Amino acid sequence: MKFAAIEDARSFLEQNPDIDMFELFILDANGVPRGKLLHREELLAVYESGRPLPSTILGLTVHGEDVENSGLVWDVGDIDCRAYPLPGSLVRLPWRQIPTAAVQVSMHPQQGMPASIADPRHLLINVIERLKAEGYHPVMACELEFYLLDARRDGNGRPQPALDADGGRPRHTQVYGLRELEQIEPFLADLYSACKLHGIPARTAISEYAPGQVEITLEHGDALEAMDQAVRYKRLVKAVAHKHGMQATFMAKPFDHLAGTGMHMHVSLADAEGRNLFASEDPAGTPLLRTAIGGMLASLLDSLLLFCPNANSYRRFQANSYAPLAPTWGVDNRTVSLRVPGGPAPTRHVEHRICGADANPYLAAAAILAGIHRGIKDNLDPGEPVQGNGYAQAKELLPTDWLTSLTALENSAWARDALGQDFLGVYLAVKRAEYRQFMAEVGEQDWRWYLTEA
Repeated sequence: MKFAAIEDARSFLEQNPDIDMFELFILDANGVPRGKLLHREELLAVYESGRPLPSTILGLTVHGEDVENSGLVWDVGDIDCRAYPLPGSLVRLPWRQIPTAAVQVSMHPQQGMPASIADPRHLLINVIERLKAEGYHPVMACELEFYLLDARRDGNGRPQPALDADGGRPRHTQVYGLRELEQIEPFLADLYSACKLHGIPARTAISEYAPGQVEITLEHGDALEAMDQAVRYKRLVKAVAHKHGMQATFMAKPFDHLAGTGMHMHVSLADAEGRNLFASEDPAGTPLLRTAIGGMLASLLDSLLLFCPNANSYRRFQANSYAPLAPTWGVDNRTVSLRVPGGPAPTRHVEHRICGADANPYLAAAAILAGIHRGIKDNLDPGEPVQGNGYAQAKELLPTDWLTSLTALENSAWARDALGQDFLGVYLAVKRAEYRQFMAEVGEQDWRWYLTEA
């Protein structure tokens, strides 16, 4: 585990004498940033000796409530656990009225116990290190979709797309529409500016398959760094939208009649010199790529809760919607769950299309890479790629309910080995508590507008 040097903080303070406050945050299992607001004079101590945070901070529900059987509450007396800053995470927040900066922290492996076992970033690091020990260096990138909503609800109290710059409200899909991007140009300009300031490589923007839906791609790179960027990017999107009087949501399916919102994860493996081990003139890639796909497919059901963590997540799985429906793969085919995009041989990789945008990037990436590792170790064959309409050819469908994926992860011997019993104990306690609360509050009622996303 690599933490930031105190020289980083000293240099930042010297270059930013106007900064008065610092947001210290850590990401919990649901992808919710939690932490404290510190004063300027408190920052150096965080770098020198860490910051104590209660053990419960990594065992909360999406609504911020304790989960008593997580092992992080009464059993340990809600003990203080020390977290330290991550390199490159100390940055200004230019939209704040009070001059403020943010710094991301992670639990120290020893000083952060027992909460460190539930730190999602630790889980990803462990999976990456196992792959690297065998000569495989994972490379990843995120494509994150989101909706820009009006801060005000419609006459029925439901969410609605944000107003365009010309005062109109988008009503039509207009996928790939350039006018739609022009209408949100002030938001995009501030978002790209914030991403540049934060070192986040935000690239192509497109108008997605619904009114008010946007996608911006992030550049590929080292898997851990790429997921750090995805985590911080989601915070920027929400904060910049708020500045512009809008609400950005990464909810998987906020509208019953409109497209769902996904987080497409692009993944490949490189050698120690950075050469792509999936690269091949064959559009289907190398034998290593095929075994990686075999492992991801074999682990899909056991991992699904990490890809689709909320009740609403499963409403995204619909035929002819560009969302996944079955454990399938194909070459340059958007009707399957695992797509090998076209392009030059050195760019060969897999696009994992299963995650909702509400997933925690650290946990989703850990499950994807653990599945790849399984495929390599067991030399798993994914079968022939789907050609044509994958929806029409689907024989085995993905579960469409939260409880099935909860049960699958609970009963998975592979997950206990690949992801760790300690982490799963906390995570499953949290998700079970959320499921019980959901059923008690919502049950069989119309829950389409139940917003549970980070």
